Amino acid sequence: MSRLVKMCVVDDIRSVVDMITTKIPWQAHGIEIVGSATNGEEGLAIIRANRPDIILTDIRMPKMDGLEMTRSILEVLPNSKVVILSAYTDFDYAQKAIQYGALDYVKKPFSIDQIIKAVIKAKEVWEQENANRTHVLALEQKMKESMPALRQEYLSLLVHHQTSEAELAKRTNFLDIHALKPPFVVMTIQIDQFTDKYGEVPVKELELARFSLQNIVEETIAFYTSAVVFREAFNRYICILNRPENEPPIAIADRCCANIARHMKFTISIGIGLEVATVQELPKSYQQSLSALSYHFYTGGNGAFSYNADSSELPAEWIYTEDSENEFLFAFRSGNVEKCLAWIRDMFMEMGKSMVRPEPGVVERLLQGLVLRMLRVLSEKFPRTSLSAFETRMQTIRSDSGADLLEYQEWFIQLCELGCGMIHQERASESQKIIYRSAEYIKANLQLDLTLEHCAKQANLSWGYYSNLFKKVTGTAFQQFVTQAKIERAKAMLIEDYQVQEIAQQLGYEHRRYFSEVFKKQTGLTPTEFKEMSLGKSSQ
Repeated sequence: MSRLVKMCVVDDIRSVVDMITTKIPWQAHGIEIVGSATNGEEGLAIIRANRPDIILTDIRMPKMDGLEMTRSILEVLPNSKVVILSAYTDFDYAQKAIQYGALDYVKKPFSIDQIIKAVIKAKEVWEQENANRTHVLALEQKMKESMPALRQEYLSLLVHHQTSEAELAKRTNFLDIHALKPPFVVMTIQIDQFTDKYGEVPVKELELARFSLQNIVEETIAFYTSAVVFREAFNRYICILNRPENEPPIAIADRCCANIARHMKFTISIGIGLEVATVQELPKSYQQSLSALSYHFYTGGNGAFSYNADSSELPAEWIYTEDSENEFLFAFRSGNVEKCLAWIRDMFMEMGKSMVRPEPGVVERLLQGLVLRMLRVLSEKFPRTSLSAFETRMQTIRSDSGADLLEYQEWFIQLCELGCGMIHQERASESQKIIYRSAEYIKANLQLDLTLEHCAKQANLSWGYYSNLFKKVTGTAFQQFVTQAKIERAKAMLIEDYQVQEIAQQLGYEHRRYFSEVFKKQTGLTPTEFKEMSLGKSSQ
């Protein structure tokens, strides 16, 4: 509920003051009288003490007239509304008071209705202006609350898109980013193994960790130069710093890494771009910092890396050849896990000891591509349904996962062991593979007339040999396996609310009655009884 509007009455005639303050039910109009006086000085003191929203005052009074009092009131309470009480002879005087800021005037002699009408008008004006002021204050508060996000968004634009010096100058005061002065260096900071360390922690703990990281980095850099630090992603920050005069950026970045490792439960990696002279060149330094940051791939983190403009022109000492890859794939195709693992150890060892290392993204793409070739080898030997474990393991590291060299090596070894194990098992029992494929065929084609002769022909075996081999591998006679597969499919379809007649047709039974007899023989229940029991509708 909104409060009553406060009003003071000042007039040198006591009877006028009493009439206005006592004869009118102001509370019924949402107004309360908070003070009255019979001269200007006393009135101004009461007004300053009670800070009314509306002041009703005579224009001519002893000690201080209404004109002077109006001017004094509006200096102290610029939002208050002043209504002048004026005799006809003082009309010009009242007009002058309005020029000073009074809202309205009422000529003497006046009636109670005239006073009420003037005060109600003043109240409406005050309430509307107060609502506007409240709205503006709310907008200003929202703007203040959103300022960190606006600053971060604009700073992010600076490093991703070219911006003019004039545009930056225009935004500097509004976003309070006075620290941005050329020449610039961009550093990109990333939390190492972020998903492993914070993938499942509560949001509050995550925010505290990220806030602490930014604080430590800002305090460390502030000792050497001015800078702005802002978030780019959950595990990444960007720092735009003025070129330090007495300390190279790599030394400052190393101290940031050391302070984070000392005070936090995680470590960071930092990539440093080259110095640029203008704000338009910030995106260039940022891209260089990302390139430098990628070299944490070789160290696992907790270190800083400077961009080397000449590195792309230096030949990498580690060379990966097509012949070497074919050697590995031949061993993998043969299921020779010992030879595969020896190849992996040699490759990663040579890569790790190289003085000039290949760009990490190249190595990642190379390894990802080699794993896809391993999957192709397996696809030639196994049905797709048998490759789910290998494909799931493949997905544990993606090109954007931020994994380092050691993690890639462990991942690659696991995939080799898994794939070679599958191939070795497949080679040890070719006959098992034939029957497993036949079983998959049966489950995928339950609507067909799956006779022993038909399935043996699909497997390119004589029906007698196929029958014996099927029972040996699966432990179940062929016909019983087919019947059980159909019954399992029927159970699922019953739960999914298929009709019995529809299920019978889809499973190759010509008559519903025959299907129901087979179902009851296998399960001890009719299809309807099974459905009711499964859905909790059984009366038992």
